Amino acid sequence: MGIQARLETLGIKLPQLESPPGNFVLYVQSGNMLYLSGAGPRASGKVGSKFGVEQAASYAREVAIQHLAVMQGALGNLDRVARIVKVFGMVNAEPDFQEHPKVINGYSDLMVEVFEQRGRHARSAVGMSSLPFGIPVEVETIVEVFPEAGAGE
Repeated sequence: MGIQARLETLGIKLPQLESPPGNFVLYVQSGNMLYLSGAGPRASGKVGSKFGVEQAASYAREVAIQHLAVMQGALGNLDRVARIVKVFGMVNAEPDFQEHPKVINGYSDLMVEVFEQRGRHARSAVGMSSLPFGIPVEVETIVEVFPEAGAGE
């Protein structure tokens, strides 16, 4: 099953890409590596006070869907994704919050649902005292890509 068919099965519709809110680009490709800029949801607030683990994990999943749209825009075809290599997840959390990995699982779980074994990745999940615009989570990702469409099928 191709990735587009898997997205349809999962009921995932990719959003339209928006311009980044600063002097940077959504991604940079160098050779067979695709580096995705940090992205976050439209919500704002701290995890551990305004948001619980489940809600924050759903925001991380939302970021994963945004990143799928960025990959699609960069590659033209999500079947070109060879592997999700590294995920760096940041959680805007209260000082005593300790469930950062559970929050970023919202992102990681979706990547595995979509790409199966190719979606399993190395990862960091860390707490931050703040994030841009007060967003509860931000994730950046490194992706290995096949050189041409269809090479991973």
